[in-house]
Parts: sequence; structure tokens; C-alpha cells
Amino acid sequence: MKFKADEIASVLTEEIKQFRGQIETSEVGRVLEVGDGIARVYGLQSAMAGEMVEFENGVQGLVFNLEENSVGVILLGDFKEIKEGDEVKTLGKLLSVPVGDAMLGRVVDPLGNPLDGKGPIVTSDSRPVETISPGIAGRQPVKQPLQTGIKAVDSMTPIGRGQRELIIGDRKTGKTSVALDTILAQKGGDVICVYVGCGQRAANVAAVVEALAEHGALDYTIVICATASDPAPLQYIAPYAGAAMAEHFMYQGKHTLVVYDDLTKQAQAYRELSLLMRRPPGREAYPGDVFYCHSRLLERSVKLSDELGGGSMTALPIIETLEGEVSAYIPTNVISITDGQIYLEPDLFFAGVRPAINVGISVSRVGGNAQTKAMKKVAGSLRLDLAAFRELEAFAQLGTELDKATQQQLDRGYRMVELLKQPQFRPLHFADQVISIYAGTHGSFDLVPIKEVAAIEIELLQFIREQKSEVRDAIIETGALADELLESLNAALAEFVKTLKGRFTEG
Repeated sequence: MKFKADEIASVLTEEIKQFRGQIETSEVGRVLEVGDGIARVYGLQSAMAGEMVEFENGVQGLVFNLEENSVGVILLGDFKEIKEGDEVKTLGKLLSVPVGDAMLGRVVDPLGNPLDGKGPIVTSDSRPVETISPGIAGRQPVKQPLQTGIKAVDSMTPIGRGQRELIIGDRKTGKTSVALDTILAQKGGDVICVYVGCGQRAANVAAVVEALAEHGALDYTIVICATASDPAPLQYIAPYAGAAMAEHFMYQGKHTLVVYDDLTKQAQAYRELSLLMRRPPGREAYPGDVFYCHSRLLERSVKLSDELGGGSMTALPIIETLEGEVSAYIPTNVISITDGQIYLEPDLFFAGVRPAINVGISVSRVGGNAQTKAMKKVAGSLRLDLAAFRELEAFAQLGTELDKATQQQLDRGYRMVELLKQPQFRPLHFADQVISIYAGTHGSFDLVPIKEVAAIEIELLQFIREQKSEVRDAIIETGALADELLESLNAALAEFVKTLKGRFTEG
């Protein structure tokens, strides 16, 4: 067998060229104690806060506490397999989640692993779970409306792209329904949605996924699920993972909407971890930095400046109160961080007013800036009118005889309350909302018995769509109610009211 010296030389030369003299080092420690989703590790002297570590059975963790002789690690996997004395090595990187178009339509856990049985998610992009929010120079004022499809919200507590609007109320008052309808209202639009189910029952999250799929909204939505049965570390990182997945699209100049359902459960998971790590408890046993836990999450919601692409991330955090106690620790924290709140009241909910929005306490600090001109024009006095109606209603209950004008105002108030009710999964286009609210405030429903207002509203919108489509198209096109358009709308409403007179002659 002959050796060819030049061939051997060329192979050796190639190997030497490709040689990289890099030594991979990782610090190794040992588990001192483990349990309840946390581990104490000895020997990781140079570990940094937020750094990833890996246990010898493959489970990963996140450095949470830095102490004198040990580090506290929160475990992002099954801690039952880890035992005292196991080796732990640092990975020298931050926790990241997969991002990109491949995530759309999928149900994943907070680490980006699929939970929907549709196979693996193929994406090469990833993003750190925790990132610093843009500064003042990287932002612009919130001016562009984000339509929720809910009359009571779009008219009185409008939401803009890049805003953070809190949905707050007791359990079972329809908080998730408001958020879901907002996601459904984005169908056919340019908004990518992320729903984070944090600490919810698995059955509730399954119902949300089913509703989204049924109404064709799953195509533009990512569902992140950390149920009540998942360990506290996963519930704690779920909202940050949701924000990271939305940020990927935002920095591409796209518009996103993130629903955090709910941050009360996330705060409780954080409290659990902090107490297990022996961090000093403060008010209601929450750690001192629970405010920062939520502020660094919600500050990531932003309308980016044009230099950064002009994308936006709108946040709808949900907070659950106990017995309407809005002044508890977590609710007051989140109210002070957000740009307004939608308060849902149990009394209204059980009285059949759904969505059960308390107009008096609910507010949007962006206000008319986040409304189309048409909506601003028709809904300008709606909040005051409803407040006046509530006062009159309380006065009328005393049994006093009312003059004709007051009685008329009262009757119209009852019809407006009926008009603002809206069934779930039926978001309305903003043009239909404008027509409906204008008709109500200008007396088109005065003849209609209160119980039939909802049915007649559907008839009116159908009548406009089929016979006066030019009016609706003009509202959509201009987004405003110019004088000529207002005349056409009044004429259309007058024509519709004529058809009602035959049916409700005496009102």
C-alpha cells in the first residue's frame, strides 16, 4: 500500500486551518437541598442573577437568589427527579424562548414547548425572556385606536395601540370575555395577539383555545399556558415569555396585543418563590420588589418611534379582586402602572348588564386620542348622560312624580343601558358601533320597548348594511362624521324609524 505524501499533507493542512483552540468551561456545583420548585446549590461562585443552570438529569433552572455560600435556583421542570448531591453546571446564558411566525396558532408552555399535539415548532429565532423596555426617546404618544369591538369600551374607555389598559373585577364577572372579544375583533386586521393563561384552571384555558379556534382567531394568536397545576416558576415567567414573543413582531414594525390572564396569580407564584427562598416578606407577605415584578413587565408595552419601525405592543393585564377590594396591594400597584382600567362589577353582571362595566370607575388615561373622530363625536357626552341617568334612576326610586322631560330622559337612559349590552363573541365593527350609539343618543329607539332594543339594533344595522351601505362605507373610509354624512345618516335613521312606527304605535 503506497502513501501519497501530498494528499496527507493537504488533509493535515486543512485540519490545522479548521482547528479552533477554544476551551469550553462551565462551573460545577452540587445540590444542597431541593423541593417545592426550588433548589439550593453550593459551589457556583461566579453564577449571576438570572443565569441559566443545568442539572445532571437535564432539567434547567434559573438563578434567583445570590447568597454568601450558596445560590437559590428556581426549577423549570420536574424537580422530583433531582436529589441532594446532584451536579449542577452554569450555562452562561439568559433564559430565552423561541419566537417567530411558526409560533402563531400554537399552544405552548412558558418555555416555548408545544402543548397542542401538533408536532414540534420549527423556528431558528429566539429572544430573551427579560429585556429592557424602550426609553422615552424610543416611544411615541398613543394615538392609533385598537378596536375592541365592545361598544361600552370603544365609546367610553377607548384603548390605543401601545396602551396598557387594566381589566379588573371579582372572579366570574367576565374579565376574560372582554379580553377574548378584543382578540376576536382583530380578525382580518393587522394585530398579532398573545394570550397568556397564568395560574388558570386547565379547563378554562382549553375553553379559551376552543373559542379562538371556533371563531378563526387562532391563526393570528399564540397561547401561552401555565395552569394552576404547573410549578410556581413556570407561572412566574409566563407573562415575560408572552411579552418576549410579542416583542419579536413589534420590532419588525408590526402591531401586537398581549393579554395577561391574570397577574394576581403571577404575583402569588412570585410570593411563593420568594418565601421559599426566605426573602423578607412585606405587605400581605409579598416581597418588597413585587411592584418591580409587574412594572418591568408592563413598561415593555409601547408604541415605538418611527425610527424603531413604529410597531406597538398593547397590554391588557387582568387582575382579580376579592369582594371588590380595589385598594388591596396588587390591584393598587397595577392600577398605578397602567394607563386606565375597565372595572367589572358583580352587581351589574348579575343584573344582566354584560359586559358589566362600571362606567363611573372605569377610565382610559389616553381617552379621545385613541378614538376615531366619528366615535369621539357620537360618544362625547355618553359617559355624562349615563351618570346623569344613574342619578335620576336613584331619585325616581323614591317614588316622586316626574315631569315629562325627566321621564323621557329616564326612558332613554334605560334604552341606552340596553343598547350597551353585548353578547359574548359578537364584537362589532367600529362603523356599526358609531351608527348604533348615534341612533340611541338621538332617540331612534325611543319608540321601542326596552326588552326589544337588542333585536331592533340588529335590524337597524342590517338595514344600513343592505339598503344604505354608502353611509356605512363612508364612515369606514373617512373615520369621521362630516355634516353631509351626518345628514345622510339622519335620513337613513328617519326612514328606519318610520318602519318601526307601524309596529310600536303607542311605544
